[in-house]
Amino acid sequence: MKKRGTLKRLVSVDGSTYIGLFAVCTESVVLLPSLISDRLEDDIERALNVKSIRTTIAETSLVGCFAVGNSNGFIISSYALDSEIESLAELVAAEGLKVKIRRLPYIDRMTTAGNIILANDTVALVHPLLSNKTVEVIKESLDVKVYKGTIGRLNTVGMAAVATNRGVLVHKNATPSELEFLEEIFELPVGIGSVNFGVPLIGAALLANTKGYIAGYETTGAELGRIEDVLGF
Repeated sequence: MKKRGTLKRLVSVDGSTYIGLFAVCTESVVLLPSLISDRLEDDIERALNVKSIRTTIAETSLVGCFAVGNSNGFIISSYALDSEIESLAELVAAEGLKVKIRRLPYIDRMTTAGNIILANDTVALVHPLLSNKTVEVIKESLDVKVYKGTIGRLNTVGMAAVATNRGVLVHKNATPSELEFLEEIFELPVGIGSVNFGVPLIGAALLANTKGYIAGYETTGAELGRIEDVLGF
């Protein structure tokens, strides 16, 4: 296994450097699009020190947009097919993981779970307009404390940041009050940064857990250094 903090730069996933749109990682597993190459799958497994599971959600490869997860469970888009959820449940169980898999309620008409939920194993920050019913589903499925808020004044907090059990890297335009709130609720180091040569949407181009991380190939050395400092590598 690669040692903690090893980086694998990605050439592309479906022609894109934005790995966060296509994948979701936790401390033990990474969900990947079905059509990813074997070589890239192996690189991602080694960088994050996890097992991989290939899937589609809503018959697309945008797994990172339509799903979010932690060590306790996964929240999947309301557009996900029954067959996709059943298959994912079987594959997760085959890895010896006991996690909940729930659909995002359609009541809010927000379907991109990965874009609107930022979570680690204990805390989630969510889109400020989510209903109380949806908040309860997130709380129960991920077994986390749930708070509403913004990052960089954006409601799409899942794309604006990446949170692990060691730190939270956020949009470079996050306000002082937002940073203070994140430090208070996560009780972890919080810092600003960017990916892919200045892109502030951290969650779009970075996967990370406490064992490793992987970013788009356009991410600069300075950005990589910031990732390592904030996330504790």
